[in-house]
Amino acid sequence: MSLPSELLRRAYAACDEQARSHYENFPVASRLLPRATRPHVAAVYAFARIADDIADEGSAQPADRIERLEAWERRLHTALAPERSSEPPRGHDELVAVAVANSIRTLDLPISLFDDLLSAFRQDTMTMRYTSWADVFDYCRRSANPIGRLVLRIAGYREDALDRSSDALCTALQLTNFWQDFGSDWRAGRLYVPVEVQKRFGAGEEQLRDRALGDAWVRAIGECVRVTRERFQAGRDVCVRVRGRLRYELRFTWVGGHRVLQRVDAMRQSLMTARPTLGASDIPLLLWRVARWSAQV
Repeated sequence: MSLPSELLRRAYAACDEQARSHYENFPVASRLLPRATRPHVAAVYAFARIADDIADEGSAQPADRIERLEAWERRLHTALAPERSSEPPRGHDELVAVAVANSIRTLDLPISLFDDLLSAFRQDTMTMRYTSWADVFDYCRRSANPIGRLVLRIAGYREDALDRSSDALCTALQLTNFWQDFGSDWRAGRLYVPVEVQKRFGAGEEQLRDRALGDAWVRAIGECVRVTRERFQAGRDVCVRVRGRLRYELRFTWVGGHRVLQRVDAMRQSLMTARPTLGASDIPLLLWRVARWSAQV
Protein backbone atom coordinates (compact mmCIF):
# COMPACT_ATOMS: atom_id res chain seq x y z
CA MET A 1 0.00 0.00 0.00
CA SER A 2 1.49 3.31 -1.11
CA LEU A 3 0.88 6.40 1.01
CA PRO A 4 0.90 9.99 -0.26
CA SER A 5 4.38 11.50 -0.05
CA GLU A 6 3.09 14.59 1.78
CA LEU A 7 1.50 12.39 4.47
CA LEU A 8 4.76 10.47 4.93
CA ARG A 9 6.71 13.74 5.13
CA ARG A 10 4.41 14.97 7.92
CA ALA A 11 4.50 11.60 9.68
CA TYR A 12 8.30 11.39 9.81
CA ALA A 13 8.54 15.07 10.75
CA ALA A 14 6.35 14.31 13.78
CA CYS A 15 8.73 11.49 14.75
CA ASP A 16 11.77 13.73 14.38
CA GLU A 17 10.10 16.37 16.56
CA GLN A 18 9.37 13.72 19.20
CA ALA A 19 12.96 12.48 19.14
CA ARG A 20 14.39 15.97 19.61
CA SER A 21 11.95 17.15 22.27
CA HIS A 22 13.14 14.77 25.01
CA TYR A 23 16.43 14.84 26.87
CA GLU A 24 18.51 11.71 26.31
CA ASN A 25 21.98 10.64 27.47
CA PHE A 26 22.70 9.13 24.10
CA PRO A 27 22.16 10.22 20.48
CA VAL A 28 18.79 9.49 18.87
CA ALA A 29 18.76 9.46 15.06
CA SER A 30 21.77 11.75 15.20
CA ARG A 31 23.89 12.96 12.30
CA LEU A 32 26.28 10.11 13.03
CA LEU A 33 23.71 7.81 11.42
CA PRO A 34 23.43 7.43 7.64
CA ARG A 35 20.88 9.94 6.37
CA ALA A 36 18.56 7.27 4.94
CA THR A 37 18.21 5.50 8.29
CA ARG A 38 17.51 8.55 10.46
CA PRO A 39 13.74 8.88 9.80
CA HIS A 40 13.16 5.19 10.54
CA VAL A 41 15.21 5.28 13.76
CA ALA A 42 13.33 8.42 14.83
CA ALA A 43 10.05 6.60 14.13
CA VAL A 44 11.05 3.68 16.36
CA TYR A 45 12.11 6.10 19.09
CA ALA A 46 8.89 8.13 18.84
CA PHE A 47 6.78 4.97 19.07
CA ALA A 48 8.63 3.86 22.23
CA ARG A 49 8.65 7.38 23.72
CA ILE A 50 4.87 7.70 23.44
CA ALA A 51 4.40 4.28 25.08
CA ASP A 52 6.88 5.16 27.84
CA ASP A 53 5.06 8.42 28.57
CA ILE A 54 1.78 6.51 28.86
CA ALA A 55 3.31 3.94 31.22
CA ASP A 56 4.85 6.66 33.42
CA GLU A 57 1.77 8.88 33.63
CA GLY A 58 1.74 9.21 37.40
CA SER A 59 -1.80 10.56 37.82
CA ALA A 60 -3.46 7.66 35.96
CA GLN A 61 -4.36 4.33 37.54
CA PRO A 62 -2.46 1.25 36.25
CA ALA A 63 -5.61 -0.12 34.60
CA ASP A 64 -6.09 3.14 32.70
CA ARG A 65 -2.47 3.18 31.56
CA ILE A 66 -2.69 -0.45 30.39
CA GLU A 67 -5.84 0.40 28.45
CA ARG A 68 -4.08 3.31 26.75
CA LEU A 69 -1.06 1.13 25.92
CA GLU A 70 -3.34 -1.47 24.38
CA ALA A 71 -5.04 1.28 22.37
CA TRP A 72 -1.60 2.44 21.16
CA GLU A 73 -0.79 -1.13 20.11
CA ARG A 74 -4.11 -1.39 18.23
CA ARG A 75 -3.42 1.92 16.51
CA LEU A 76 -0.14 0.58 15.12
CA HIS A 77 -1.71 -2.70 13.97
CA THR A 78 -4.56 -0.75 12.36
CA ALA A 79 -2.07 1.43 10.50
CA LEU A 80 -0.42 -1.76 9.21
CA ALA A 81 -3.64 -3.35 7.98
CA PRO A 82 -4.26 -3.19 4.20
CA GLU A 83 -7.93 -2.40 4.85
CA ARG A 84 -7.11 0.52 7.19
CA SER A 85 -9.45 3.48 7.21
CA SER A 86 -8.91 6.07 4.50
CA GLU A 87 -9.48 8.87 7.02
CA PRO A 88 -6.45 11.15 7.38
CA PRO A 89 -4.52 10.82 10.66
CA ARG A 90 -5.57 13.18 13.42
CA GLY A 91 -2.89 14.56 15.65
CA HIS A 92 0.71 13.81 16.49
CA ASP A 93 0.34 10.23 17.75
CA GLU A 94 -1.55 9.04 14.68
CA LEU A 95 1.14 10.55 12.45
CA VAL A 96 3.78 8.62 14.43
CA ALA A 97 1.79 5.40 13.94
CA VAL A 98 1.67 6.08 10.18
CA ALA A 99 5.46 6.53 10.05
CA VAL A 100 6.20 3.43 12.13
CA ALA A 101 3.84 1.32 10.04
CA ASN A 102 5.50 2.57 6.85
CA SER A 103 8.95 1.70 8.22
CA ILE A 104 7.75 -1.78 9.21
CA ARG A 105 6.33 -2.40 5.74
CA THR A 106 9.16 -0.96 3.66
CA LEU A 107 12.03 -2.44 5.71
CA ASP A 108 10.34 -5.69 6.75
CA LEU A 109 10.78 -4.95 10.46
CA PRO A 110 9.43 -7.61 12.85
CA ILE A 111 6.19 -6.40 14.43
CA SER A 112 6.97 -8.76 17.34
CA LEU A 113 9.74 -6.39 18.48
CA PHE A 114 7.23 -3.55 18.83
CA ASP A 115 4.85 -5.85 20.69
CA ASP A 116 7.72 -6.79 23.05
CA LEU A 117 8.30 -3.11 23.81
CA LEU A 118 4.65 -2.62 24.70
CA SER A 119 4.62 -5.72 26.91
CA ALA A 120 7.51 -4.22 28.91
CA PHE A 121 5.70 -0.90 29.26
CA ARG A 122 2.58 -2.70 30.49
CA GLN A 123 4.76 -4.51 33.02
CA ASP A 124 6.10 -1.17 34.22
CA THR A 125 2.60 -0.16 35.31
CA MET A 126 2.26 -3.20 37.60
CA THR A 127 5.68 -4.58 38.61
CA MET A 128 7.61 -2.53 41.14
CA ARG A 129 10.09 -5.15 42.45
CA TYR A 130 12.28 -7.82 40.83
CA THR A 131 13.27 -11.02 42.60
CA SER A 132 16.32 -12.05 40.56
CA TRP A 133 18.69 -11.00 37.81
CA ALA A 134 16.77 -13.35 35.52
CA ASP A 135 13.63 -11.25 36.07
CA VAL A 136 15.51 -7.99 35.42
CA PHE A 137 17.13 -9.38 32.27
CA ASP A 138 13.76 -10.59 30.99
CA TYR A 139 12.42 -7.06 31.39
CA CYS A 140 15.45 -5.66 29.53
CA ARG A 141 14.92 -8.25 26.78
CA ARG A 142 11.59 -6.59 26.04
CA SER A 143 12.16 -2.97 27.12
CA ALA A 144 15.58 -2.23 25.60
CA ASN A 145 16.87 -5.01 23.38
CA PRO A 146 14.19 -4.59 20.67
CA ILE A 147 15.47 -1.07 19.99
CA GLY A 148 18.96 -2.32 19.14
CA ARG A 149 17.63 -5.11 16.95
CA LEU A 150 15.39 -2.68 15.09
CA VAL A 151 18.29 -0.29 14.48
CA LEU A 152 20.33 -3.18 13.08
CA ARG A 153 17.51 -4.22 10.77
CA ILE A 154 16.94 -0.65 9.62
CA ALA A 155 20.64 -0.60 8.70
CA GLY A 156 20.32 -3.93 6.85
CA TYR A 157 21.89 -6.32 9.40
CA ARG A 158 20.28 -9.66 10.20
CA GLU A 159 22.90 -11.74 11.99
CA ASP A 160 22.40 -13.72 15.20
CA ALA A 161 25.86 -12.81 16.56
CA LEU A 162 25.22 -9.10 16.05
CA ASP A 163 21.79 -9.44 17.66
CA ARG A 164 23.33 -11.04 20.76
CA SER A 165 25.98 -8.35 21.11
CA SER A 166 23.40 -5.62 20.52
CA ASP A 167 21.19 -7.20 23.19
CA ALA A 168 24.09 -7.03 25.65
CA LEU A 169 24.74 -3.35 24.88
CA CYS A 170 21.05 -2.41 25.14
CA THR A 171 20.72 -4.29 28.42
CA ALA A 172 23.80 -2.48 29.74
CA LEU A 173 22.27 0.88 28.80
CA GLN A 174 18.96 -0.03 30.43
CA LEU A 175 20.68 -1.19 33.62
CA THR A 176 22.77 1.98 33.70
CA ASN A 177 19.57 4.01 33.50
CA PHE A 178 18.14 2.04 36.44
CA TRP A 179 21.10 2.85 38.69
CA GLN A 180 21.27 6.42 37.36
CA ASP A 181 17.61 6.94 38.34
CA PHE A 182 17.86 4.99 41.61
CA GLY A 183 16.57 7.81 43.83
CA SER A 184 13.77 9.06 41.58
CA ASP A 185 12.60 5.50 40.86
CA TRP A 186 12.51 4.77 44.60
CA ARG A 187 10.39 7.86 45.23
CA ALA A 188 8.06 6.72 42.43
CA GLY A 189 7.71 3.32 44.11
CA ARG A 190 10.05 1.32 41.85
CA LEU A 191 13.19 -0.58 42.79
CA TYR A 192 15.14 -2.44 40.10
CA VAL A 193 17.96 -3.82 42.28
CA PRO A 194 17.04 -7.53 42.46
CA VAL A 195 15.91 -8.83 45.84
CA GLU A 196 18.62 -11.52 45.63
CA VAL A 197 21.26 -8.77 45.52
CA GLN A 198 19.65 -6.88 48.39
CA LYS A 199 19.65 -10.01 50.56
CA ARG A 200 23.22 -10.90 49.65
CA PHE A 201 24.51 -7.55 50.96
CA GLY A 202 21.99 -7.01 53.75
CA ALA A 203 20.49 -3.99 52.00
CA GLY A 204 16.92 -3.53 53.25
CA GLU A 205 14.36 -1.08 51.92
CA GLU A 206 13.92 0.35 55.40
CA GLN A 207 17.47 1.71 55.03
CA LEU A 208 16.45 3.91 52.08
CA ARG A 209 14.83 6.58 54.23
CA ASP A 210 18.14 8.41 54.60
CA ARG A 211 19.40 10.82 51.98
CA ALA A 212 22.76 9.03 51.79
CA LEU A 213 23.05 5.32 51.05
CA GLY A 214 24.62 3.22 53.81
CA ASP A 215 27.39 0.68 53.37
CA ALA A 216 25.05 -2.22 52.56
CA TRP A 217 23.39 -0.34 49.70
CA VAL A 218 26.71 1.03 48.47
CA ARG A 219 27.95 -2.57 48.17
CA ALA A 220 24.70 -3.68 46.50
CA ILE A 221 24.97 -0.90 43.91
CA GLY A 222 28.61 -1.89 43.40
CA GLU A 223 27.43 -5.39 42.48
CA CYS A 224 24.89 -3.91 40.07
CA VAL A 225 27.65 -1.85 38.46
CA ARG A 226 29.82 -4.98 38.11
CA VAL A 227 27.05 -6.91 36.36
CA THR A 228 26.36 -3.94 34.09
CA ARG A 229 30.05 -3.69 33.13
CA GLU A 230 29.92 -7.33 32.04
CA ARG A 231 27.02 -6.48 29.72
CA PHE A 232 28.95 -3.53 28.28
CA GLN A 233 31.91 -5.81 27.56
CA ALA A 234 29.64 -8.32 25.83
CA GLY A 235 28.21 -5.45 23.77
CA ARG A 236 31.51 -4.27 22.30
CA ASP A 237 31.42 -6.62 19.32
CA VAL A 238 28.45 -4.95 17.63
CA CYS A 239 30.34 -1.63 17.76
CA VAL A 240 33.23 -3.23 15.88
CA ARG A 241 31.47 -5.40 13.30
CA VAL A 242 28.95 -2.97 11.83
CA ARG A 243 30.19 -0.74 9.05
CA GLY A 244 30.03 2.90 8.03
CA ARG A 245 28.57 5.68 10.12
CA LEU A 246 26.46 3.32 12.25
CA ARG A 247 29.72 2.06 13.75
CA TYR A 248 30.44 5.53 15.16
CA GLU A 249 26.87 6.01 16.41
CA LEU A 250 27.10 2.74 18.35
CA ARG A 251 30.59 3.49 19.65
CA PHE A 252 29.49 6.91 20.84
CA THR A 253 26.49 5.28 22.53
CA TRP A 254 28.77 2.68 24.15
CA VAL A 255 31.31 5.16 25.50
CA GLY A 256 28.56 7.52 26.66
CA GLY A 257 26.74 4.79 28.54
CA HIS A 258 29.95 3.46 30.02
CA ARG A 259 30.89 6.98 31.14
CA VAL A 260 27.55 7.35 32.94
CA LEU A 261 28.12 3.97 34.62
CA GLN A 262 31.54 5.15 35.82
CA ARG A 263 29.86 8.22 37.28
CA VAL A 264 27.22 6.06 38.98
CA ASP A 265 29.99 3.98 40.52
CA ALA A 266 31.77 7.07 41.82
CA MET A 267 28.54 8.56 43.24
CA ARG A 268 27.04 5.42 44.80
CA GLN A 269 26.49 6.94 48.23
CA SER A 270 24.55 9.93 46.88
CA LEU A 271 22.26 8.19 44.37
CA MET A 272 19.17 8.90 46.49
CA THR A 273 19.48 12.62 45.78
CA ALA A 274 21.80 12.93 42.77
CA ARG A 275 21.40 11.72 39.19
CA PRO A 276 24.73 11.14 37.41
CA THR A 277 24.57 12.61 33.91
CA LEU A 278 26.75 13.68 31.02
CA GLY A 279 27.43 17.29 30.16
CA ALA A 280 29.13 19.33 27.48
CA SER A 281 32.43 18.93 29.29
CA ASP A 282 32.26 15.16 28.68
CA ILE A 283 32.05 15.47 24.88
CA PRO A 284 35.80 15.84 24.17
CA LEU A 285 36.58 12.74 26.26
CA LEU A 286 33.84 10.73 24.58
CA LEU A 287 35.02 11.74 21.11
CA TRP A 288 38.59 10.85 22.04
CA ARG A 289 37.46 7.44 23.29
CA VAL A 290 35.53 6.80 20.08
CA ALA A 291 38.59 7.76 18.04
CA ARG A 292 40.84 5.59 20.22
CA TRP A 293 38.35 2.72 20.43
CA SER A 294 40.83 -0.09 20.99
CA ALA A 295 42.44 1.67 23.98
CA GLN A 296 39.37 3.24 25.55
CA VAL A 297 38.69 0.87 28.47
